Amino acid sequence: MTQIVDGETALTAPESPVVHSALTVTTTEEAAAPQSGATPTVLEDTPGPEPTPALNAPSAVEATLEDDKEPQNPLTEKFTEAEWKALKEFRSTLHETFKEAFPEQDNAGSMSYKLWGVTINPLKPKDARVSVILMKFLRARSLNPAEAKDMLISTLRWRKSFKVDEAMKEKFPEDVFGKLGRTYGRDKDGHPIAYNLYGANKDLDAVFGDTQRFLRWRVAFMEESIALLDFETIDQMVQIHDYEGVSMSSRTQASKTAASEASSIFQGHYPEFLAKKFFVNVPSFLTWIFWIFKPLLSAVTVAKMSVVGSGSKVIGTALLPLIPADQLPKRYGGDADGF
Repeated sequence: MTQIVDGETALTAPESPVVHSALTVTTTEEAAAPQSGATPTVLEDTPGPEPTPALNAPSAVEATLEDDKEPQNPLTEKFTEAEWKALKEFRSTLHETFKEAFPEQDNAGSMSYKLWGVTINPLKPKDARVSVILMKFLRARSLNPAEAKDMLISTLRWRKSFKVDEAMKEKFPEDVFGKLGRTYGRDKDGHPIAYNLYGANKDLDAVFGDTQRFLRWRVAFMEESIALLDFETIDQMVQIHDYEGVSMSSRTQASKTAASEASSIFQGHYPEFLAKKFFVNVPSFLTWIFWIFKPLLSAVTVAKMSVVGSGSKVIGTALLPLIPADQLPKRYGGDADGF
């Protein structure tokens, strides 16, 4: 709930005192008698100068309206009235949210926190990019401020326990993870494109044997992809999941465990980052899995997902309407050399 702060009352210059002409004190008889050699005059009060109003001083109403004005960018300008209402309520709880997320810190309710490159100050939360970040949690929870608050608290706690910043600094072996994830190009709306290449490394033990290392790499790759977003004009990405080279033998217990944990992390702590997701080169034995889980997904999520066949021509037919040819690698039907 946005606080309304009264504006300062405009100050005006002090009024000049009224100046009275000096009057000669006489007796009643002297006043009545005509004075020789002089024409009688009537003396009146002479007003002083008009007070000078303060220039450019806002009225209380103008100051209040200015204080209530929301910082805007191209993304916030698309918010609906219902979204703004939910956002203001959600934003008013940030002080409590940070205290609950970090109970061990005495100043948690007043300290700033940087999330995906955007600094959130719970005491001064009015910021267009902050509004975009908070709206992600609201939209993920159907504009329910209380549920969005719980999700944000959970995310802040998870990021601290998982040590996301340390994962981003970790050096992962290039021969194991170097070919599994790439970012390349942008779609026609400016969304960056992230590629997950599941069959790029056939040594499954090296990739998934250490589940926690795989998750740290996967989270770091997600964070690197998010760093390409400015939260002013773009706040989502396109993901292309390439299953070329994946076989039945690729479905080991370790890979399934890692995939399940990664999915849980992204669903719980990375809300509304997906603009569109394409599954390409999907083997037939995996296609039916998508159709099994489709009824469990929301209509909004399903609308963002497409299962595409194999081969550059077939893939290009699906991707080129959204991605310029010079931004799409040749292996996917575009003209770019890619990776």
